[in-house]
Amino acid sequence: MSEAGHITAARAFSPASVGNAAVGFDILGHAIAGVGDTVTVRRIASPQVRIVAIRGTTVDLPLDAADNTAGAALIALREALALPFGFELEIDKGIALGSGMGGSAASCVAALIAANALLDTPLPREALYPFALTGEAVASGGRHGDNLGPMLLGGLVLSTADRLVRIPVPSAWHSLLVHPEAVLETRRARAALQGSYALSAFVEQSANLALVLSGCFSGDAALVRAGLRDVLVEPRRAGLIVGFDAARDAALAAGAMGASISGAGPSVFAWFDSQAAAQAAQAGVQQAFARAGFDSQAWVSPLDAPGAQLL
Repeated sequence: MSEAGHITAARAFSPASVGNAAVGFDILGHAIAGVGDTVTVRRIASPQVRIVAIRGTTVDLPLDAADNTAGAALIALREALALPFGFELEIDKGIALGSGMGGSAASCVAALIAANALLDTPLPREALYPFALTGEAVASGGRHGDNLGPMLLGGLVLSTADRLVRIPVPSAWHSLLVHPEAVLETRRARAALQGSYALSAFVEQSANLALVLSGCFSGDAALVRAGLRDVLVEPRRAGLIVGFDAARDAALAAGAMGASISGAGPSVFAWFDSQAAAQAAQAGVQQAFARAGFDSQAWVSPLDAPGAQLL
């Protein structure tokens, strides 16, 4: 505590997440338990945001706050609230860069959760969302919240331009996330989406999203199985991920309700109606990537996984 009674330091963890969730490009995602980023934030007298350390990565990430997702988010927070003080950050990366697991978003959200605890009057989680969007835009080039929403609130979240809607899912439902030891840059993956699309594909994808959301709200796995299929984005990105088709097919053969690319890739996710089913599928999906020449990491997580937390 400072002399004025303020908390002067806080540390927060943000989980990884699955962005897009197959049918909700840029708007739907869910948290993943067991892996994430940790950020330590100190309240400083100087009215600025500075990053003093980034650990856990072999890639040089920007220490200039304005060019870093976590730093940019806190700059936006400071400016919006006209804070007379500043923040100093240390970032510990636990999510591989270019993995499709929301690594840039996780640092951003963890920084906001920690900094929020240092405010004289902390904001509700949802009120941090606009600042998170500003931070994420530094890395991705756009204000999309499919990773940010589940990190802030936990579970499966629909994240529009200005609101977050938590989608209920049965507690038994689990996801399998497999990350091959490969890198796919988000900007490259987004470039693959350029071009025209058939109107019929938009109609089909809209129907699939509606089926998945209806199935989640009603706890009807059959509806999710009918809809958890990406007909817009996956066909254009699959060719960028060596071993993807075999990994997806292995998950489906093991009983997945659906399987697709996590975020921009190259990670692959699948939904199952039980933890045991997700665990049983893990070896087959990892073997598919091994046959393609890649080691991999895997996590089995509840779909209703927790969001970011103060440590």
